[in-house]
Amino acid sequence: MKDFDYKYQTFDRIKSYRNAPREEYYVPGHRTCAGCGPALCYRLVAKAAGKDTIFVGPTGCMYVANSSYLCTPYAVPWTHAQITNGGAVASGVEAAYKVLMRKGKYDGSFPNIIVMAGDGGSVDIGLQAMSALMYRGHKVLFICYDNESYANTGIQTSPTTSYGANTTFTPPGKLIPEGKTLFPKDPPQLVIGGHPLVKYVATANVGYPTDLMNKVRKALSYESPTFMHILCPCPKGWKFDEKLTAEMGKLAVQTGLWTQYEWENGEYKFSHIPKKYKPVDEYLKHQGRFGHLKKEHIAKLQAFADAKKEWAKKAAVSPIEVVAQVPAG
Repeated sequence: MKDFDYKYQTFDRIKSYRNAPREEYYVPGHRTCAGCGPALCYRLVAKAAGKDTIFVGPTGCMYVANSSYLCTPYAVPWTHAQITNGGAVASGVEAAYKVLMRKGKYDGSFPNIIVMAGDGGSVDIGLQAMSALMYRGHKVLFICYDNESYANTGIQTSPTTSYGANTTFTPPGKLIPEGKTLFPKDPPQLVIGGHPLVKYVATANVGYPTDLMNKVRKALSYESPTFMHILCPCPKGWKFDEKLTAEMGKLAVQTGLWTQYEWENGEYKFSHIPKKYKPVDEYLKHQGRFGHLKKEHIAKLQAFADAKKEWAKKAAVSPIEVVAQVPAG
């Protein structure tokens, strides 16, 4: 097919949070918890993307808490998708706009199409639809806003829940004192390793808002599918004081349990690498979900963080994808 000008949008880099757009497209009126990390994430993503944006929201915290009583906080078009099919719905929206533009029935800018899915709607129940979107090459930004649990339905464990976490499905007890025994999936590596049409993948964190918004803008500038994994601390599920949401995000980075990076055209670029890492206990001690852990369990999490640090060192100097090893035992 002959090349067609779809009028894709371009974006300027945000130099500092003070220079961020003042316009809000995720506005007050929702019913999320105080200090909600995913709600802050949604606000920052919407601010970075701007008015010509369409959100697809699979079932999850950001659907249920944001669309009660036929009222939503979105100042741009938003559609609800099932938890299984966010990628499929977004694929249809993207394909429909391309058809309309080629037929001359729409002559505006091509909208930013963004899926905002929780960890379940991304790399668990929603994985097949997300993967299919990327396999077909749709111009969609798929964001996994990760609060590390199925928080909307009672704080059940998810594939991204941390080892050692106390959830309603992984309660600690005499037989299993640590609670969750499994280490989390690595969503960015799932995308990088299996989807050749994806050229940009990034991790972000609500503790670093300017970095988050700039990565959203860079992802939206690609004419192919892109993926972002964003850490969104959850006061209710993680059991910490709601005023510490941003601090929890920063501590995850400062202890090595979360790594900030971009993977662009096969190369890694890392940011916010601490000069000296804090012990993981500095992160765990603020969260009630880890209050039951013993020294040997904390040591496993420390080993996991140490492995992630080594992975970052190797990936920073080599284009070869290497995955952090989960400590044995």
